Amino acid sequence: MKTPHATIRESWLARHREPILMPDQKILDAHHHLWDREESRYRTDEFLADIALGHDVRASLYVQCRTGYRDAGPEALKPLGEVETVLEWSAGAPNYPLGIVAFADLLAGSQVRGTLEALCDIAPGSVRGIRNTTAYHPDPVVRSSPRPAPDGLLRAKAFHEGAVQVARAGLTLDVWVYQTQLQEVEALARAMPDLTVVIDHCGGPLGVGPFRDRTPADFAAWRQGIQRLAALPNTRIKIGGFGLAVFGNAYHLNPEPPTSAQLASDWLPYVETCLEAFGSHRAMFESNFPVDKGMYSYIALWNAFKRLTQPLGQEDRDRLFWRTAVETYGLDPGWQ
Repeated sequence: MKTPHATIRESWLARHREPILMPDQKILDAHHHLWDREESRYRTDEFLADIALGHDVRASLYVQCRTGYRDAGPEALKPLGEVETVLEWSAGAPNYPLGIVAFADLLAGSQVRGTLEALCDIAPGSVRGIRNTTAYHPDPVVRSSPRPAPDGLLRAKAFHEGAVQVARAGLTLDVWVYQTQLQEVEALARAMPDLTVVIDHCGGPLGVGPFRDRTPADFAAWRQGIQRLAALPNTRIKIGGFGLAVFGNAYHLNPEPPTSAQLASDWLPYVETCLEAFGSHRAMFESNFPVDKGMYSYIALWNAFKRLTQPLGQEDRDRLFWRTAVETYGLDPGWQ
């Protein structure tokens, strides 16, 4: 099934070039994907080509997207193929990725322990977290995955039992949800104080379907959800994902790709909200490439984040661009 993301057009992205801002700022891209699909190819080589455009991206964190599953064997172990595939593609570039957020079906409850152990065994030190497909909304327009999650997954007893195993394995839990599900994430994180819960993509502020008008009430509801999550010490947030179609941005429909100044202006209310709630020590920047690449370039993305952090001191910038990710996922500090 075709992914509901804007198509990557290199010729369109090439219509705008801009110099690298803060070229000496070290970056660890805290969330990206790799895949080889019918509609597009974005393996490690393509990711490294984007990095080569100029920002000082020294390492990255890969997040599951159903790449390279095993064709045979027990169903619970088929996701191990994703880790194997990514490590094979990245054999010549060990820091890309430096860590992996893999998939293990948490609806297996306590039985997921075997899958978690197998994931860690095939890539010692590489698998640092787990993510399931959890984003759900009853309106079919609000869709960000070719295989949307069912309603109630985050509330399921079995899912909570599986999440307990994630914590016991010393792994984090990444969660991608829409703003309408933030209370479910809060309940999960509150029930499991020993589990580090990482909220992906700013907690899914919506701009399509019933949210297409982006009313002040919609923004206020999202902001309240973010603030309630931030009150829990075991939560973290990834700032990014603005190229997801469900956010309501339609940069890909314009004749020219957006500049970093435009992106920074558009993203400011969301970034400010996340930083005010979580602080730099519990927040990290992500590219979400190649999903977001259909909307803007890797240069413009990181320049936008750099513009948004200009009022901050270097210590806060370092936390957002790399340090929080290293601490959250327990990554090898030798990558620098």
